[in-house]
Amino acid sequence: MSLTWSAKDHKSYTNPPAVTGLKRPRNDTGNKVTVVLGAQWGDEGKGKVVDLLATEADLVCRCQGGNNAGHTVVVDGKEYDFHLLPSGIINSKSISLIGNGVVIHLPGLFEEGDKNEKKGLKGWDKRLIVSDRAHLVFDFHQVVDGLQETQRQAQEGKNIGTTKKGIGPTYSSKASRTGLRVCDLLVAFQHPRTNTELFVHRTLSILPFDGCHYSLHGPPKKILVEGANAALLDIDFGTYPFVTSSNCTVGGACTGLGIPPVNIGDVFGVSKAYTTRVGIGAFPTEQLNAVGELLQTRGHEVGVTTGRKRRCGWLDLVILKYAHMINGFTAIALTKLDILDVLDEIKVGVAYKLNGKRIPHFPANMEVLHKVEVEYETFPGWKTDTSAARKWNDLPAKAQNYIRFIENHIGVPIKWVGVGKSRECMIQMF
Repeated sequence: MSLTWSAKDHKSYTNPPAVTGLKRPRNDTGNKVTVVLGAQWGDEGKGKVVDLLATEADLVCRCQGGNNAGHTVVVDGKEYDFHLLPSGIINSKSISLIGNGVVIHLPGLFEEGDKNEKKGLKGWDKRLIVSDRAHLVFDFHQVVDGLQETQRQAQEGKNIGTTKKGIGPTYSSKASRTGLRVCDLLVAFQHPRTNTELFVHRTLSILPFDGCHYSLHGPPKKILVEGANAALLDIDFGTYPFVTSSNCTVGGACTGLGIPPVNIGDVFGVSKAYTTRVGIGAFPTEQLNAVGELLQTRGHEVGVTTGRKRRCGWLDLVILKYAHMINGFTAIALTKLDILDVLDEIKVGVAYKLNGKRIPHFPANMEVLHKVEVEYETFPGWKTDTSAARKWNDLPAKAQNYIRFIENHIGVPIKWVGVGKSRECMIQMF
């Protein structure tokens, strides 16, 4: 090859010969994927929204995290708790997929299936697909997780507040290229010798495709992605270091399932009508007073996975706008509005101040976030039971004003309003 440039080279470069055998790309990029994500610090009620949408979905996918997540779904008076299984597993007509971005503790997966089967969940193992690229959580990862938390407490006087499910150490093994994946297990159990090995091999051998890539093309399909954790727990964009170990923002749907960004359709953010978080870390709108206790008690704010009481405070629109900036929400689901029914007045955080001046961004540094002063808007409470509301006009005018203020401030329409635990308690606005 010549290292000098000539007019002949220029001519061939600007007028390349036609390449035969290639098809022009179609304008149609394939089926669009709907993504449901937490917009706060988790525990927003994503499971309810996924359950609602999953009734019409062909495929429901988990893209990241592990059994450190906890989603509660109430159907026909029965309460199901999911940690690894996608919440859409209840829909007997859809397939559920655990994607490559999820880390899987197999004993926990089978235990979860058994517990929910006793509550009435049937045939879950027949409609579950597990990516053979998903990494495995072993018991030693969980031991390491607990030891690391103990060490942090002893050395620094505070820990991260992990669930001690081994999620962080497993992602560390993955990043250091020492992890084991489902595909490795299938090779090891190719000739199962025990009943346990046979069960694992049979359950994990329903692998017609990896990720949901092949469902994006061909016949129209409704594909739903269920995010675990939430935006403010994202390893990159959350309140680091008090975060989870994966990307629980919209990018995690692409990398954790093998979905091209062009196939992302609606992105629904889920937020409570107030704010909660579990574990350690800055929480500007936290109420360490009677209001916080009331929200905790009325909202039954206890972690599904850990059983820890959740810290509670006023709705923080600064973090919602920040979550929207990262994820590009097309609509919001606002849950647990009914918890606010008894309050005389309701506050909403609209801005942060530092040294008396508004700051135009969400701080990355946790020491700074601890120092911010929250600027609030105050609304009169509606003092009316909203739990029986099933449409917009059933809500009190003051509750309607509260909802409209939220969506106008963050610039995203609110599509659902939750006023209770079950499916029928989700008011659809449009």
